[in-house]
Amino acid sequence: MRIGIDVGGTNTDAVLLDGRQVLASVKTSTTADVTSGIVAAIDGLQRQRAFDPAAVRAVMIGTTHFINALVEAHRLAPTAAVRLSLPAGASLPPMVDWPQRLVDAVSGRSYLVHGGHEFDGRHIAELDESELRKAADDMGAAGVRSVAITSVFSPVNAEFETRAAEIIGAQLPDVAISLSHEIGRIGLLERENATVINAALRELAAHIVDGLSASVTGAGITAPLYLSQNDGTLMDVDFARRYPVATFASGPTNSMRGAAILSGLDTCAVVDVGGTTSDVGVLRQGFPREATTDVSVAGIRTNFRMPDVLSIGIGGGSRVRGIVTVGPDSVGYELTSKALVFGGDTLTATDIAVAAGRAEIGDPSLVSHLDKALVRAALDRIAAEVSDVVERMRTSAEPLPVVAVGGGSVLLPDELAGCGEVHRPENYAVANAIGAAIAQIGGEVDRVYVIEPGRREAVVDEAKQEAVDRAVAAGASPASVGIVDFDEVPIPYLPGNATRIRVKAVGDLQLGA
Repeated sequence: MRIGIDVGGTNTDAVLLDGRQVLASVKTSTTADVTSGIVAAIDGLQRQRAFDPAAVRAVMIGTTHFINALVEAHRLAPTAAVRLSLPAGASLPPMVDWPQRLVDAVSGRSYLVHGGHEFDGRHIAELDESELRKAADDMGAAGVRSVAITSVFSPVNAEFETRAAEIIGAQLPDVAISLSHEIGRIGLLERENATVINAALRELAAHIVDGLSASVTGAGITAPLYLSQNDGTLMDVDFARRYPVATFASGPTNSMRGAAILSGLDTCAVVDVGGTTSDVGVLRQGFPREATTDVSVAGIRTNFRMPDVLSIGIGGGSRVRGIVTVGPDSVGYELTSKALVFGGDTLTATDIAVAAGRAEIGDPSLVSHLDKALVRAALDRIAAEVSDVVERMRTSAEPLPVVAVGGGSVLLPDELAGCGEVHRPENYAVANAIGAAIAQIGGEVDRVYVIEPGRREAVVDEAKQEAVDRAVAAGASPASVGIVDFDEVPIPYLPGNATRIRVKAVGDLQLGA
């Protein structure tokens, strides 16, 4: 048995699986402290289908907390961006393309320091350690609690980032440090953006991960705990503390994997309507289509690997206003106290669904006064915005079936204009928890190799074997591991026949006896 849990901004969903059979499923409200919501979900599973906690082999948790925190510009740590690039790279400062509200939310400070590499590994300038110490003094005085360090071409040579982290860490021992070569790819601004986002989320990550661990052990479960990554694979809790950005889009990724299993469709568009956002992605052969370009997250361009997902701020907790606008802000986990149907004073999308007879939640009499034209206009607005996103995700003229999952999918009509029938499979409301529970373990290699004449096959085999070894080391069953993705891109502007090779291996989680 294994338990899959999805902690959304509004609801916490949980499923108990035996193999791929759903033994029990529950949906409870997410709580401000995270922990009690998960405890309630596990208790709900226990009440629905009694089980021995010792018989649970693994717990997988997917959370949208981190992406929601960024979208809502909430609970982000005061963050500094340090770029090692001078005398080059000064014309576009860090966070230059960020929405101002997010710069304000992270109290964004930036520092340009001498250093960085050319594309062939030569130094642009030597690292100026006195500049770094001066910057660290300024950060300390300003109350910075997290630092993102980015050096030009650090994926080719990371020595300056590593040294800069040592210097800043020595002066500011309590500050969390994120290094760009561990997070993004070649492409300075986008890699830097991803690293600053990761840095801003580090404090929240520690809080969330500690809460998740405490809630699972508090339920008497001693099985290992994993978090879902944005590529549909799992990571352990220590990795999640350091790289919260790796959870971005894990919710919709889990939903898509869950949708594939529940609907039996392995090629389709999946619309996951949660409490805060609606996420639209495309499944190909049962796995999410990955983005091939820079991915914009909350209006910020990034270049770490992500599923091709478009998110809009429409969900069950979205606020509905005047000349009808829905979202992007949401009451989130406070839905059960703020929505009209629960006696609150805020008009939400859930109230609209209840007034339209699409959902039976709370007290319907509390929304009976709503103008029918307002209800219809809000539903039409939601359908139009979701339909537009599905259309934007299509890459061919071929019809693409639409599968709706997530508790908020009651907001969608039975047919979407231009997209046809909307499929809602059994257990659709907890598809993301099911996707988390059946997630696999991955290993990835993404590196620039110098390939000597006649050595290509040996280098490719070496990279593939390393990816397989990493998956096994992360907990995959050796017999189940296979290569699921392979990219080989010659880099003509690097010397020595340089080629970037990326290999991804995936296998089933090896459960303990």
